[in-house]
Amino acid sequence: METNRPTAPSLPMLSMSNLHSPDEPPPFTAAQTNESTTAIMPAPRPHSMAISSHTLIPEDMNSMSMDMPTNGMEDAPFFSENYFTTQNPATRGLRMTYIKILGILSAVLLVYMMGVLSIYWGALYSSPQQAHKLDAWIIDSDGGIVGQAITQAFLNFTGPSTSLNYVVAQPARTDPAALEDYLVNQERAWLIIQINAGASANLTAAAQSADATYNGSLAVTLYGDEARNEDAYDTVILPQAQGILQQTVEQFAAQYVAQLPGQGVNVTALAAQAPSILTLPIGFTERNLRPFDVPVATAVEFVGLIYLLVISFILSLIHWGARVEATHLEDHLSFTSLIAARIVNPFIIYFFMTLFYALISRGFQAPFSRFYGPAGFLIYWMMCWMGMSALGFATESVITLTTPRLIPFFLLIWIISNVSTALLPIDLLPGFYRYGYAMPFYNVSRTVRALIFGTRNQIGLNFGVQFAWIGVSIIGIVIFQWRRFTAAKAARDKMLAMGKVV
Repeated sequence: METNRPTAPSLPMLSMSNLHSPDEPPPFTAAQTNESTTAIMPAPRPHSMAISSHTLIPEDMNSMSMDMPTNGMEDAPFFSENYFTTQNPATRGLRMTYIKILGILSAVLLVYMMGVLSIYWGALYSSPQQAHKLDAWIIDSDGGIVGQAITQAFLNFTGPSTSLNYVVAQPARTDPAALEDYLVNQERAWLIIQINAGASANLTAAAQSADATYNGSLAVTLYGDEARNEDAYDTVILPQAQGILQQTVEQFAAQYVAQLPGQGVNVTALAAQAPSILTLPIGFTERNLRPFDVPVATAVEFVGLIYLLVISFILSLIHWGARVEATHLEDHLSFTSLIAARIVNPFIIYFFMTLFYALISRGFQAPFSRFYGPAGFLIYWMMCWMGMSALGFATESVITLTTPRLIPFFLLIWIISNVSTALLPIDLLPGFYRYGYAMPFYNVSRTVRALIFGTRNQIGLNFGVQFAWIGVSIIGIVIFQWRRFTAAKAARDKMLAMGKVV
């Protein structure tokens, strides 16, 4: 029995002459059925290609042709010419266009590079001249000749921009626990020089009795907090204080020995029984309250954050490619659904990505449980999650506006602006860099230092900054996506109004 089968619908021919912007929705093909009705159906194609509905593909698919603008390329042979010596006019024209594009964009990149990289260079260039912004306390608990000598030496050094701001402090409490609280938990100073109580009296008594057990290094205690910022502490803060103390100790020794005969002290007998009183009547002891004693922490609190940002950037490219280029899913979703997909999916991916990122740090023995117990690792993971979300959603927002072709420009300034304020204390940088207090890197670093080294706890504030970045970035995603969405919808409506099936 012969069966009537419906004829196959004829398809419209692809045309390269109808181009549209990346913001336009994907065109649709019209399929004519044997009942002369028209159906609109999506047709997968490159995002930059529109489909003409005026020309239909013949029944013989082998005779299909495409209307493609050639720009002279029909005269340029393929895979055979020399870039430098070709005489073919078409190829030479293409080469000139290539050189113009390369030259113009390289010049733009050069200007951009000079501007953006200068941010990082500027952060390091003048840091020694900003040392006067760092406070150092002098606490004279002695009140005698030792206290006066040490205090005056530091005050005489104060003044140049390269000097720490040494100030005489008189806190309510001067016991070691209180000083630790001032220095570490409250961060009221970067260094504390305490002339201990009884330093002068102990020295006088030792000289009078020729006490061989006298230890002059107990006269002064230098309290530091290296883990607050090891680079500044080891290169600026500690070396300067040590230099002043060492010079003062030597000068004091010479002056003190000269005064001993007038005090009725037998210098000869003293030299025989307790020579250290003559050679080193006073000294100092360093107490690093929070040593930077975990080398892997450099990766956890600074360098690793660069990798975290780069990974979030790669994920943004993957998300764009899957949503816009591979599936064109963006063209089929409602605006609300599209926004939900753009927020929920990365957020879930960041959750698992940062778990394994945190496990790398844990695997290399980063001691997150030092001060916060088992909760330390969980806090670190959550901070990484929020930090990656802050970094990643910012990229998700900007890529909507720039598309993947220009997003690397944003990546460069996003890295530089974060790194510039995370290496040295912001107090040690010019005023321009105070924006760093609100940057993701700085706040992740502060949390890591609190967890591993027990520095000042501002974890709540650090999370708040990440939440703020996430919120601002999501608002940016909504605004930029709405702009893209309405532009695409308007283009489609315009084509419909012109009687074109899209």
